[in-house]
Amino acid sequence: MATIGTAGHVDHGKSLLVEAITGIDPDRLAEEKARGMTIDLGFAWATLPSGRSVSIVDVPGHERFIRNMLAGAGGIDVALVVVAADDGVMPQTREHLAILDLLDIRSGVVALTKRDLVDDGWLGAVADDVREALRGTSLAGSPVVACSSVTREGLDELVAALDFALQRAQERPGGGTPRLPIDRAFTIDGFGTVVTGTLLDGELHVGDEVELAPDGRRARVRGLQSHRESVERAQPGTRTAVNLAGVAKDDVRRGMVLTAPGWLRGATAVDARVRALASNGRALRHNMPLTLHAGAAECGATLRLLDRDELRAGQEAWAQLKLDAPLAVMRGDRFVLRTPEDTVAGGVIVDAAPQRHKRNDAPTLAALEALLSDAPEDLVLAALRRSEFTSAAAIAAAARLAPDVTARAVDALVARGAVVRIGDALATASRAAAVARQTVEILRAYHEAQPLRPGMPAQDLRGRLGLSREAFDAAASGWEGVRVRDGVAALADFAPAPPEGERAEIEAWLAALRATPYAPPVNRAPSPAALAWCVRTGAVVDCGGGLVFDARAFDEMTDKVRAHVAREGAITVAQARDLFGTSRKYAQALLEELDRRRVTYRDGDRHVAR
Repeated sequence: MATIGTAGHVDHGKSLLVEAITGIDPDRLAEEKARGMTIDLGFAWATLPSGRSVSIVDVPGHERFIRNMLAGAGGIDVALVVVAADDGVMPQTREHLAILDLLDIRSGVVALTKRDLVDDGWLGAVADDVREALRGTSLAGSPVVACSSVTREGLDELVAALDFALQRAQERPGGGTPRLPIDRAFTIDGFGTVVTGTLLDGELHVGDEVELAPDGRRARVRGLQSHRESVERAQPGTRTAVNLAGVAKDDVRRGMVLTAPGWLRGATAVDARVRALASNGRALRHNMPLTLHAGAAECGATLRLLDRDELRAGQEAWAQLKLDAPLAVMRGDRFVLRTPEDTVAGGVIVDAAPQRHKRNDAPTLAALEALLSDAPEDLVLAALRRSEFTSAAAIAAAARLAPDVTARAVDALVARGAVVRIGDALATASRAAAVARQTVEILRAYHEAQPLRPGMPAQDLRGRLGLSREAFDAAASGWEGVRVRDGVAALADFAPAPPEGERAEIEAWLAALRATPYAPPVNRAPSPAALAWCVRTGAVVDCGGGLVFDARAFDEMTDKVRAHVAREGAITVAQARDLFGTSRKYAQALLEELDRRRVTYRDGDRHVAR
């Protein structure tokens, strides 16, 4: 299945030609029929002599509706450029050709309509003008076919030329993740919300759970239609109507992308290779505001030139486009840039989740050049450099590669040592080694500064490394000489111990506890870290509030309390005070600690065995 899209100046007969070929009037709006002028996208379909079914998107030709033309041009396989023989090449002809060139549409046919209104000499001159207008564009050398929608002269030749052009058009990849840029949304009584678009990648099936990107709203495919026939699945290149359950029409807008859940996030900036039109009369400046059109979406964007201060007519440059609102786009998507009056530039997205770059930075520009590569190994490496310690599935989506192609590229990169597998995650070998070295350095410094603590909180280490939780967990599983356990990270051979200078203070404090075991000195620990270490090593029992007992004394007191309770049935604070010859403060702290340890529980003023 494939899609043909019309292009051309207003009133050159695009809609009439589509109707003559298909028998379907693509002008669906009453206003269009009343004015005799297409103002929004129209749709039709046909079966070609080869037996191939095609969808046809009819776009408006008037300059005021160029945004609607762009919404329909992004998903086409073959361009049907319409030029009226009695008018010839006109301003919107040239702008539409420029847009098709920026979108890299390489297969097309030119229909010289209204053949019945001109003589052969005039027709030949117009055909020469058309071929000259095509020169230097992606459609250079496309066949030019004279025809008439009224007399039907030349229509068979035109349809045959379109059939041949479709055979030459680049095949859409099978499999993959579905992406359907939405160009219409409406409701049908008894069915609910319906959206339409050209399915770019993957397949849609009745019953699929889907997501409206970039908003993230989930829905279910209740039904599918193609060419007004119900189908169980929609294939790439198909004009598709999707009946959605779970969303209202007001939840949907043109430019959203219907896709599988959870993978296509909204881009707030994109890195791109940008080309200014040769016909552009003024240079594009750094930080210039423009409107970006991608798929069926449009959005305000700020042009940040990365390798120069201005982009002149016909030049190419690296740029980052800061978007005014999130767009559901990905690497490899083509786009067009416009001012309020004119189409001025376009290009291809190489990174839909970039960091902010320094300008005129050689490593940045080299990395962007690598992203233009179509070699799977280069694309996988580039994706990994942007998102380390991630899954092969995430890399396939980021690199826009089929899963099997990604798997072969990963195997080759692992074999040559450029990539390492850590569990189910992948990382470049250099990044994995750098993170491991940095981890050891951070932990060694932490142990020197905090020798009594068991290790560094894993959350703090993750923050120092700048890793997401998922990336940290993946990286940690591959570290040698490092342990991460119970939320604490430490070098594997590290054991907390007091340094010489603090050891004597700790021993003196422990001796003081043992000297008066039932009434030890309060708040005398050398430091909180020393107290925590002594608790972990089992030397002391911390009852809180600065009351700390020697561990052997605490065990002795526990045994005596147990014996008293077994004999008397309970013990009070006053009885514990007298039992140990201490003060009420210490007796109360002891009994509360035994309650916490579930040796006893409090029943009024008494503490009873559990």
